[in-house]
Amino acid sequence: MAVTMAVEQRVKVRHVTVAVAAAGICSFALLYAPQPLLPQLAERFALDPGRASLAVSVATGALAIMVLPIAVLSEFVGRRPVILGSVLASVALGLLLPLAPSFEVLLVLRAVQGVAIAGFPGIAAAYLVEVLGRAGVAAAVGAMIAGNTVGGMLGRLAGGVSTEWFGWRGALLVVAVLALLCALLTVLLLPRPPAGDRRRPRGAISGIAVAVRQPVLLAQYAVALLAMGSFVALYNAAGFRLTGAPLALSPAVASLVFLAYAMGAVSSATAGQLVARFGRRRSLLTALAITVLGALLTLPDSLPLIVLGFIVLTGGFFAAHAVANGWAAAEAPERVRGQTAGLYTLAYYLGSSVGGTAGSVVYGHAGWAALVAAVSAWLALAAVAAAVVSGRAVRTPPPPAARRPPG
Repeated sequence: MAVTMAVEQRVKVRHVTVAVAAAGICSFALLYAPQPLLPQLAERFALDPGRASLAVSVATGALAIMVLPIAVLSEFVGRRPVILGSVLASVALGLLLPLAPSFEVLLVLRAVQGVAIAGFPGIAAAYLVEVLGRAGVAAAVGAMIAGNTVGGMLGRLAGGVSTEWFGWRGALLVVAVLALLCALLTVLLLPRPPAGDRRRPRGAISGIAVAVRQPVLLAQYAVALLAMGSFVALYNAAGFRLTGAPLALSPAVASLVFLAYAMGAVSSATAGQLVARFGRRRSLLTALAITVLGALLTLPDSLPLIVLGFIVLTGGFFAAHAVANGWAAAEAPERVRGQTAGLYTLAYYLGSSVGGTAGSVVYGHAGWAALVAAVSAWLALAAVAAAVVSGRAVRTPPPPAARRPPG
């Protein structure tokens, strides 16, 4: 009997792990698929870079706005139905995107898609704890984060490479089909959590007020907002920079810059070791400085330097987020950890939406050097926020591991 139960538990863990990884790939491939296509969208609909970037920003903005309400909704209807509804609805909208007759219709579909995608990152960790318990959740969370990373990179690469053969509509369709396969895997494998009483949302709502009153938490939200805004602003404009004069790369070759995204997996994995050795504040300030250094390396019209710059800034960015996210989790009172995580996620995607568009506007009007100057200023503000937090937070022992948020 015990052996049978152990085998069943291993199978359950395997199914959950594959299901959440597939859901992460599906969600984040769809979320970021238009990013490498921005130059093609701008050309097709006669847009400047700032307006073209709305194809990314409206989705991440809608995700940011809806992540907390959907988390509260999951307390009533259950987390598994919300996750399944999220991946299926986001895929359905992804299949509709190539049919958009105008840029305005495309933006409406992307906004609704952002709402749909919000059902996964906002509640996935809580679902895993329900299904596997705290002792068995670590490996599944790692698989989820890996799926998010792979999804973000896959959506960008598949979209960017396929647009050269199929155009922007075909590229979006390619990503949607890949996401559909992942969504079907999630539907087949995602198990039901054990029956139990659901919490009422009153505590969730009142806890938000607690999570926004602590300066150390506000500082981490600021880092999420400003650093993510800087990161997305640079990547939104990268396609225009690489496909325009004097580099004049093809869209497929230009999209390979998104391979630098893999550097985030390395830097975020090592961030916990840096925190243990140097402390949170020093590690965070160093990571932000490395992000600025990477941005500065992209200034010359030299392809090797631009590629190196994106690798460096990507590593610095994800390290900064790993430290800030872990810092917020460690400093949050136990009863509002869920709300703190939700607010951090909100700030993260709000930064993607607002910063991504603002940076594209700067690039469209003043060029790459002005964009690098702007994001350097935003990152400097994030460093100031990290530097002025209370001494009590700096002395708090670091968590055993720091994890970055999804995408």
